[in-house]
Amino acid sequence: MFKRLQNKWKVNNLQLVLIISTFAVGGSSTGFVAKKIMNALPINQDWIWVTVYLLLMTIIWPIAIIIISIPFGQFPFFIKYIRKIGNKMGIGVPPSSKMNQKRVAIFASGSGSNAKKIIDHLDGNPRVSVELIVTNNSNAGVLDIARKNNISTLLLKKNGVFSSNSCINELKMAKIDFIILAGFLWKIPGALIKEYPEKIINIHPALLPKYGGKGMYGHFVHEAVIDNREKESGITIHYVDEVYDHGKIIFQASCPVLENDTPATLAKRIQSLEHEHYPVIIEQVLRN
Repeated sequence: MFKRLQNKWKVNNLQLVLIISTFAVGGSSTGFVAKKIMNALPINQDWIWVTVYLLLMTIIWPIAIIIISIPFGQFPFFIKYIRKIGNKMGIGVPPSSKMNQKRVAIFASGSGSNAKKIIDHLDGNPRVSVELIVTNNSNAGVLDIARKNNISTLLLKKNGVFSSNSCINELKMAKIDFIILAGFLWKIPGALIKEYPEKIINIHPALLPKYGGKGMYGHFVHEAVIDNREKESGITIHYVDEVYDHGKIIFQASCPVLENDTPATLAKRIQSLEHEHYPVIIEQVLRN
């Protein structure tokens, strides 16, 4: 059970202990405070007493949990947790916002480290929901991330993308509004781009327009940057059009290329930039 909770909440062992402790102390505090208040109220009828007591418990519990979470160091987790409960109950989110919620598909071919950061960042967001993980690799680690987060998956076959509209049909059936590419190695076909104009974004591990185009992905990009003795590299977040790595640039961030860098060491620095900026920029784009 504890392992399942750990996977669901995406926390380490220490965090899990602190979260459970917060629930325990917060629950006890809620009961104590509610009883103190009830003892001070002149209520004689049992059904009224029970009704008011339950109402007090409902009001006090989130406040107690938030307060207790501060010394336990779990304030960010519980703010997100309680907001998520409120969203499910329809509290704090206008109905129109729910109706206008963006439904997102993430396309990825590998381990899914960027996909995980995006999913974690958007978790509980009332205006954005990651509904589908799309991959062309049946062994991709991103499929495990999808399973752990209860997100539907779609495994693509090449002819399904290029020779028919089956991928588009699947996206339409899932009511997908926006597509995020997070390490997806196939070129997006024109039919899909026309179906989602300026609604597909990608992240490239270099400062475009340099080091873009066919074959420029992963370690090939970093090798080229180092071989050309560039002083800096970085990331580019951009809209996707019919040409490789060509669409309108949304955001760029840079980092130095060190004298003793290898493609592997530079890749780690670039990945840190991706994890730091991509989820935030995605949220901004979807909000606007």
